[in-house]
Amino acid sequence: MSGWDEGAVFYSDQAQFPHGGPGGDPSADLTRHSALRKFKEFLRGFTGPTGDFPYRESLVHNRDHVTVAIEDLDAFDAELSDKIRKSPADYLPLFETAASEVLSSLRSKVAGETGEMEEPVTGDVQIFLSSKENCLSMRSVGADYMSKLVKIAGIAIAASRVKAKATHVTLLCKNCRSVKTVACRPGLGGAIVPRSCDHVPQPGEEPCPLDPWIAVPDKSKYVDLQTLKMQENPEDVPTGELPRNVLLSVDRHLVQTIVPGTRLTVVGIYSVYQASANQKGAVGVKQPYIRVVGLEQSRDNNSNGPSNFTLDEEMEFKEFAQRPDAYAKLCSMIGPSIYGHSDVKKAIACLLFGGSKKRLPDGVRLRGDIHVLLLGDPSTAKSQFLKFVEKTAPIAVYTSGKGSSAAGLTASVTRDSSSREFYLEGGAMVLADGGVVCIDEFDKMRPEDRVAIHEAMEQQTISIAKAGITTVLNSRTSVLAAANPIAGRYDDLKTAQDNIDLQTTILSRFDLIFIVKDIRMYDQDKRIANHIIKVHASGATASSKNTEASEGENWLKRYIEYCRATCKPRLSEKAAEMLQNKYVEIRQKMRQQAHETGRAAAIPITVRQLEAIIRLSESLAKMRLTTVATPEHVEEAFRLFNVSTVDAARSGINEHLNLSPEIANEIKQAEAQIKRRMGIGSHISERRLIDELTRMGMNESIIRRALVIMHQRDEVEYKRERHVIVRKA
Repeated sequence: MSGWDEGAVFYSDQAQFPHGGPGGDPSADLTRHSALRKFKEFLRGFTGPTGDFPYRESLVHNRDHVTVAIEDLDAFDAELSDKIRKSPADYLPLFETAASEVLSSLRSKVAGETGEMEEPVTGDVQIFLSSKENCLSMRSVGADYMSKLVKIAGIAIAASRVKAKATHVTLLCKNCRSVKTVACRPGLGGAIVPRSCDHVPQPGEEPCPLDPWIAVPDKSKYVDLQTLKMQENPEDVPTGELPRNVLLSVDRHLVQTIVPGTRLTVVGIYSVYQASANQKGAVGVKQPYIRVVGLEQSRDNNSNGPSNFTLDEEMEFKEFAQRPDAYAKLCSMIGPSIYGHSDVKKAIACLLFGGSKKRLPDGVRLRGDIHVLLLGDPSTAKSQFLKFVEKTAPIAVYTSGKGSSAAGLTASVTRDSSSREFYLEGGAMVLADGGVVCIDEFDKMRPEDRVAIHEAMEQQTISIAKAGITTVLNSRTSVLAAANPIAGRYDDLKTAQDNIDLQTTILSRFDLIFIVKDIRMYDQDKRIANHIIKVHASGATASSKNTEASEGENWLKRYIEYCRATCKPRLSEKAAEMLQNKYVEIRQKMRQQAHETGRAAAIPITVRQLEAIIRLSESLAKMRLTTVATPEHVEEAFRLFNVSTVDAARSGINEHLNLSPEIANEIKQAEAQIKRRMGIGSHISERRLIDELTRMGMNESIIRRALVIMHQRDEVEYKRERHVIVRKA
C-alpha cells in the first residue's frame, strides 16, 4: 500500500452538479427529478375552467392513455411546456412515468389472492399531446426542427401492417450465459448493443470474446408499431409541383386508427432513422420521419370547422344571402370570362354548394353530392368550366380521361421497397373526399376504368379486394365530367343514344346532363366574338383588375365553405307535396310518349332523378343560407332539370320523327326509292345514291334521315368508313 496517496487527487465520479455545474447553463435548472415531480403535480392538480380536475378524471376513466393540451401545460408551468417542445424525446418518457405513478396512487387497493390488500398493478400510460397552434407546411420542416415538436396537416395515403417493436431487448452472452437488458430507442431507432461482456472471468475460465451477445426475442418486451405515409393537402401544393410526403410512425394506442384517405393533423417529434443498410449513400445522411405523439382526424371534411370565420365575415355572408339577387350574383361569379351558358353556370353553382347528406336510422346513407356531365361540341368552354371549379372548390382534383387508370382514380395496392409488404395508396377519388373531382375527356376513358367510378358516384365508397387487402374507403365527392359526342361533334341526324357513347348505368348517376351545342347564329356569333376579342385586348391592362378578380374568387371559396359547414337544409311540406305531384306527372307523360312512339326515352326518368331534383332544391336553399327548401326552389330545380336532362333525352332524331305527318310521309317515300334503287346484297357509294335521288327532286336531309332509320332497323349497313352502303336481307 506504500505511496498510494503521494500527491495524487482522488475524486468520485458522481454528478454533483448535473447539467453543467452551478455556474453552467441557467436553463438547465430543471432536473429530471423535479420535472417528474412537476408533471405529477400537473396531472393531479390542474383545474379546468369549470373547477374540475380534467386529467385526473380522464386517467381514472381511461387507464392506458390521456390526452394533454399543450396550452394547459403552458398555463400551469411555461418552463415545463417549453422543455416538452424543445426536447420531447427526453421529457415525454418522464411524463408517462409520472402518469402511471399518479394513476397507481389514484386507484384504490384491491384484495389479492391471499386476501390481503395490495397495490393495484398499473400498466404504462401513453400520453397524447394536442395543440391549437397553426400547422407548419411540410416543405418548411427542415434540419432546424430536428428532435423538436412539430405540427403538420395532410392526407394519409398509405398505411402499413402492424409490426411488433421491441422496447427492451434481452441479451444473452454466448460464453458465460449472463443476461443483460438493453433499452431500445423509441420510433424507428434500434438498440445499441455493447461490444463486450462485463463478466469478470474466474481463474482458469476462458474470457468472453468480442461481440458475445445474442438477442433473446421471447424474453424481450414489445409494443405495436405502424408506419403511415402522409401527403400534403392538394390545396397546399404550389402549382406544377409534385406533392411531398413524409413518413409517420405511430405506436401503441394510435395503431390502426387511420385508414388511407383520411385528412389528419399530427403532433410529433421530427427525427431521423438510418435507411436500410443495402442502400449505398453517404454515411451521415439519414432519412427523416415524424414520431407521432398525438393526432386528430379532421372532422367532416372541413379541417378547421366553422370556427375560423371571423364575425365580420359571417355578418357579410348573412347579409349577402338576404339580398334578393343573391342567386343571380353567385351564378355571375362562376366562370366570369365565359360568355353565355347561364344554365350551365347555375348547375355548377349547385354542384359547388351541394345538397345535404342524410343518415337513415337503419344506417343507409343518402348522398348529398350533385354530379354534372357536360356533353358537347369542341370549343364550347367545357374544360374552362372544369378548370374554374378546380380553382374555386375548397377541395378539388383535376384529371383527364386518357391519363387516368382505374387504380389511379380509386386506390392502388403497392409494395413497400424495404419491407416487401403490400400497402394501400388512395387515388384521386379518395384524396378529393369532401370536394369535387373534375374529369375531362370522359368519353376517352377505357370502359373498364369508367366502371370503377360507378360505386364512388352512388354509394360514395370505394371497396377493394386485392393482394390480400380487403377494405372500404370513403369517397364523398361530386363528379363534374366533360365529354365529346361519338363523332367529335353533336350530330342532329342521329338519336341521342347514338350521339352519347356512354352506358345508361353511368348516365343515370349524373343528376344533370347538359348538351352544349355550338349553334351558328349571326347575332350570337357576333356577341361571342366581341366578348373574346375584348378579353384578349384587355388582357394587358387587366393586371390591376386581376387582384379584384382573385379577391372575388377567394370570397366565393370562403362563402362556399361557410355554406357547406353551417347550413343543412330540408324540404318543406309544401315543396315535398309539389315534388311528388310533378314526378308522377312526368312519369305519366313518359308513359304516354312511349305508348305513342312505341319506344322508351333515351334517358330514363327514375327515382334517381327524383332524388337529383331534391338535392338541387336543397343546394339552391343552401345558397341563400335558409334551412328550408321552399316551392320556389323546387320550381327552379325543375327548370334546371328540364333544360338539361329532359332536353338531352328528347334531342336528336326522335324529335324529328314525331314532328309532322308530312315529313314522315316524305321519309317513307325516300325509303321506298332507296329500296327500288338497291337490290338485296348490292352496294353503292353513299354520295352517288344521294346525288341520284336529289336529281329526282328529293331533299338531301330527308334522304339522310331515311338512311339513318334504315340503318337502325338493320336494313342497310355501312362499309369502308361509311362511304359504301350495302343493303341487307
